[in-house]
Amino acid sequence: MKIRKATIGDIRDILKIYDHARELMRREGNDCQWVNGYPSEELVKEDIERGISFVVVDGEDIAGAFAFIEGRDATYEYIEDGCWEEDDRPYATIHRMGRAQGKHGVFKASLDWCRRHATSLRIDTHEKNRTMRMLIEREGFSRRGIIYIADGTQRIAYQLVDTGYLCEPLKEYVESEILPRYEHFDDAHKKSHALSVIKNSLQLAQYYNVEINMVYTIAAYHDTGLVDGRERHHIISGEIIMGDAKLRRWFSKKQLDVMAEAAEDHRASAHHEPRSIYGKIVAEADRDIEPLKIVRRTVEFGLSNHPELDKEQQWQRAVEHLEEKYGENGYLKLFLPESPNAQNLKELRILIADKEKLRAVFEKMYN
Repeated sequence: MKIRKATIGDIRDILKIYDHARELMRREGNDCQWVNGYPSEELVKEDIERGISFVVVDGEDIAGAFAFIEGRDATYEYIEDGCWEEDDRPYATIHRMGRAQGKHGVFKASLDWCRRHATSLRIDTHEKNRTMRMLIEREGFSRRGIIYIADGTQRIAYQLVDTGYLCEPLKEYVESEILPRYEHFDDAHKKSHALSVIKNSLQLAQYYNVEINMVYTIAAYHDTGLVDGRERHHIISGEIIMGDAKLRRWFSKKQLDVMAEAAEDHRASAHHEPRSIYGKIVAEADRDIEPLKIVRRTVEFGLSNHPELDKEQQWQRAVEHLEEKYGENGYLKLFLPESPNAQNLKELRILIADKEKLRAVFEKMYN
């Protein structure tokens, strides 16, 4: 099944889907929901014109339909018998979901798409809609309380704080607007480095109770502060996260604070341990200790930032840096046991200690 935006030509099919959904509700004894012609043809047309109506396509057939609305929903501002978890989080709401007669798996397909297009979701249904309540709860939504829709009737409200999927619009923004910035940095901090840190971070995230979209974003932004030089780049990276208004589409102020701290804490020469698990994940991912890669990045950095040095001076600079950072008494610290960095650091230290072999690797990288 595939999801696409609905068009005016889909209205007849969508109305049939809603007629079938209404019929299923009545069979269950739910005579309180979708009454008085709701959702009407006028509402469906309005949804399409607003770009919030989507259809589920199964082969040549339209198998389902739903509305997907980003931003705060007025009907969710007041809630009884409960509360929203982290109410200031940006979210998207799912409304008017239905399936065509004889079609199955529509809810799952629709929800998987929604989970990939938002960082937090909300949905509601009538107490008598047992099937929808079962589907919602089975997919991990938590019941938060009672809300009232425009006609004054009650609905059970649900929330999915963390969708568990990487948000595609966020990823598109990062890939088009953030990652290209790395191409203006030194050779050791090009886009390939950012992609490596993202990959390593997402792998480490699997071992911890963290939100994948936060991990992804921190990793993507962690070195953007190099635009203002290396000395304070970790601080500037945090400021860039906090100052990027686009990120407020997906993250709350509280989340952005954690993400900015994590970017600030990622630097290997930091004098304190990262303040959160997010900081530890990205710091560990940034280490990316593969002996040959570390030597190559050291040589690249020297050539990019100190072009005035001759070959022997570059060699001395490389040795001093490797020993100061990665040697037995180096300042680099590791934080997560699930990372391969510990074993790789041992191998790197063996290479650093063997100056003849290290020189041979340097020569190859330098040339």
